[in-house]
Amino acid sequence: MTLNLRNAATLCIALSICALLVVPGNFPGLTGDARLTLAVFALATCAWIGTSIDDTYIALGAGLALTATGVISSETLFGTLGDETVWLLICAFVLAAAVARTGLAGRAAAFLVSGARSVRQLTHLTTAALVVTAFAVPATSGRAALALPVFLALAKVLADRRRLVVMLALLFPTVILLSAVATLIGAGAHLITVSVLWEATGDRIGFTQWLLLGLPLAIASSHLAAEAVLLTTTRRADRKGPVRITMDDLQEHSEKPVTGAWEPAETRCALLLATVVALWCSEPLHQVPPAVVALIGAVVAASPALGTVHLKDALKTVPWSLLLFMAATMAMGVALAESGAAKWLVGGVPLDLPPWLFLAVVIAVSTAAHLVLQSRSARSSVLVPLVVAAAIGAGVNPVAAALASTAAAGFCHTLPASAKPVTLFADIPGTPTYTPRDLLRLSAVLAPLTAAAVLLCALTLWPLLGVPVR
Repeated sequence: MTLNLRNAATLCIALSICALLVVPGNFPGLTGDARLTLAVFALATCAWIGTSIDDTYIALGAGLALTATGVISSETLFGTLGDETVWLLICAFVLAAAVARTGLAGRAAAFLVSGARSVRQLTHLTTAALVVTAFAVPATSGRAALALPVFLALAKVLADRRRLVVMLALLFPTVILLSAVATLIGAGAHLITVSVLWEATGDRIGFTQWLLLGLPLAIASSHLAAEAVLLTTTRRADRKGPVRITMDDLQEHSEKPVTGAWEPAETRCALLLATVVALWCSEPLHQVPPAVVALIGAVVAASPALGTVHLKDALKTVPWSLLLFMAATMAMGVALAESGAAKWLVGGVPLDLPPWLFLAVVIAVSTAAHLVLQSRSARSSVLVPLVVAAAIGAGVNPVAAALASTAAAGFCHTLPASAKPVTLFADIPGTPTYTPRDLLRLSAVLAPLTAAAVLLCALTLWPLLGVPVR
């Protein structure tokens, strides 16, 4: 009943907005294309918020409506699928499938956590291992799926210390979500942000620049979050006891080997991954686009002689629904920018704010947006075009504003349904895990911490790295 009322209320709001836009006398500054764009944008946003219809289906419908009404061309709609950022993500998933097939990630994680001798060491070594996975596995849901077996092995080893298991269950998705900002391929929302910036301002953020800006924030926010998780889910007595986790303990609960000599497939995969990441990071030196590097890596990873996975099996792991969603929302972003709708939307907002206050408002709204829009990509699709338009009007660097919004939107820990990794670790049969109350307790501490970390980076660190506030 509640869901039906919510759907009805959302539909009424969307139809009311559309009715107001249809009347020619209303909003005299709007062109016909801008009215159509805003109507489609309002319907799509309300559908994302208030209905259970698949996000990708809504985005495709919105893209089709904009094309059918002539706001954007069919070349714009279909051309987004050929964008190099889409190809980067496809190839990154092929590489991730090769890594998962070898068990290399589990071996690396076991090596790190087996060195822990205290609860705090275990917490921060686990955090460091999860941050590193951002370079190997694209998208937060893929990293959560890869990390789940490692968590289950740790949970079995620590079965007699229930609160530590609950702490780890909360730590894994928390760090996975916050560390995604480290790389361009960390979340689909990042690729949407890059596309919107390119269309609106002509500025393109490459893999290396994103790494330079995002990695310090990812490391700082992840380890801050680790402390917050540790302090909100365990007692002093839980943290006092020593920890003894050996390779043999982890091997006992792992299907793939975590000790002994590396198999040839593991060695080849590690060398390939290291080469790809090194080429991504050194893009300014060789000028080879990250998507081309990723494609070379994917071809090698799936090759008969050197590869560790069959191409058809690797392609099955690619989230095609996410790619279609990204393509459609990129087209929506083009329509918002080119029709003038985004500029008009922020025209009535007071923009004569100091840059620090403007960024603080953007970060606060982006941090809270997960309570309304559960999809991280949908949040960026809605917020980033408006943030870019508002930043231009306020005299703030749109790159800094868009990055701050996207980084802040990575916080989505309040409810079990707020993000896929949170949902995945919230219900694990036979293993103690966190409750909604644990999430709320953590969110009360973590939300202001992560927002402050993003604001501090935007005001102090990023200007030193070539992204000034103005």
